Amino acid sequence: MERSQWGTRAGFILAAVGSAVGLGNIWRFPYVAYENGGGAFFIPYLFALLTAGIPILILEFTIGHKYRGSAPLSFFRMGGKKMEWLGWWAVFVSFVISTYYAVIIAWSMRYTIFSFNQAWGTDTEAFLFNDFLQLTVTPGQTGGIVWGVFIPLVLVWVITLGILFAGVKKGIELANRIFIPTLVVIFLIVVIRALTLDGAMIGLDAFFKPNFDAIMDPKVWVAAYGHIFFSLSVAFAIMITYSSYLPKKSDITNNAFITGFANSAFELLAGIGVFAALGFMANQQGVAVADVAAAGVGLAFVVFPQIINEFPGFNGLFGALFFLSLTLAGLTSLISITETYVAGFSEKFGLSRNKAIAFGGGLAALISILFATQGGLFFLDAADYFINQFGVAAIGLVEVVMVVWIFRKADMLRDHANAISDIHLGGWWKICLGVVTPIVLGYMMFGLLKTNLLKEFDNETGNYEGYTDTFIMFGGAGVAIAAIVLGILFSIGKWHKDHAQFDEHK
Repeated sequence: MERSQWGTRAGFILAAVGSAVGLGNIWRFPYVAYENGGGAFFIPYLFALLTAGIPILILEFTIGHKYRGSAPLSFFRMGGKKMEWLGWWAVFVSFVISTYYAVIIAWSMRYTIFSFNQAWGTDTEAFLFNDFLQLTVTPGQTGGIVWGVFIPLVLVWVITLGILFAGVKKGIELANRIFIPTLVVIFLIVVIRALTLDGAMIGLDAFFKPNFDAIMDPKVWVAAYGHIFFSLSVAFAIMITYSSYLPKKSDITNNAFITGFANSAFELLAGIGVFAALGFMANQQGVAVADVAAAGVGLAFVVFPQIINEFPGFNGLFGALFFLSLTLAGLTSLISITETYVAGFSEKFGLSRNKAIAFGGGLAALISILFATQGGLFFLDAADYFINQFGVAAIGLVEVVMVVWIFRKADMLRDHANAISDIHLGGWWKICLGVVTPIVLGYMMFGLLKTNLLKEFDNETGNYEGYTDTFIMFGGAGVAIAAIVLGILFSIGKWHKDHAQFDEHK
């Protein structure tokens, strides 16, 4: 069968950047940097990018390019059934993420509309939880459907699946050619406007002021590696799938460097915009930046609406542009996440692309309705915490250990990348993958298990204080465990005859 291909190199890079640039760049990175040494954080951040982020990007680009398949098929072609399950594990982690990620994009869509007349009023926190999300049930209960979330959620899936139905070149590539430049232009406008506000420099000082003592703290380095890892979309099965659509002559190493640095450039831009706005808010309220700084849902849907309320002019337009940028960043990532299981299901079972989209995307869309109910935020919170913390990092750790140490494929993959790339990989790449990354990810996993997972069941720490053991088990940990179990089960069956045979020397 003839494999789909990107139309141009730029199309692939924009799609890879579109996958990497997501909600986390805007609402997570600025706060992570601020909390971990400000300007000094960029030292461990850059080190993590060069020793883990880009090396793993190169690894996944090379695997996808050489073995010409989705993550499960590429791992199967590399190491048989003993590796295939890893690809399915990553696919099912992506599947879970897509179900709730779509809902957050739906929130962003709705808040784009709310921005024009500041429909959230003066108490933005009460509006989010009581009026908009209608969070009136206890964790574990669904309550009724929240139509204000459900309707934009349908639109999110119509756009995403419509783009995937159009194919790799005419769908994914074309969408990213439109969405990514539009996102950059819109966000630049937001940043420039934020920089002109009274107090903007106070915020930037808080963001960039270096605390060099912080970089002596191992936790800061772990935070840097953790953020790079989640930010670049590695270990989600995405980059393997996307690179499998590359033509045979493709500069893999250069593509990885461009993708990595483009993602970091957008994160830096986001940090400047977010903290300029936070500085304005702190100045307006006569408090320190630390008193208004936040991350995640709180930053986007509570703090930013407060900032928009305080705006000296054109606040509706500024708000709409901010939430539109969140929507676009989310959509480009959701498209890539969904493509992972569309490709996997299609190849494993010999389904046409359209049938795989209808089955995989349709199932994800149905499940996502759970997060559009009155108790949806609780389910989203638990699933996101466990699948992100104990899914993605664990996959990355297992991936590098299996490829480098167990199956010893690093030299062969390096030779493949070097044969078609301008920048040749030396011993540094293998050391980064085989030594640096496993040590850091292993330390991260140990730390997470020790300080979080074991305490969660006593409700002592974290976001889950007050959640019942049953809800945490089934709503969070059970979801992460199910992704591994399904990964193993899916690897048992045979591949469709069109994909079972492969000559890696062709």
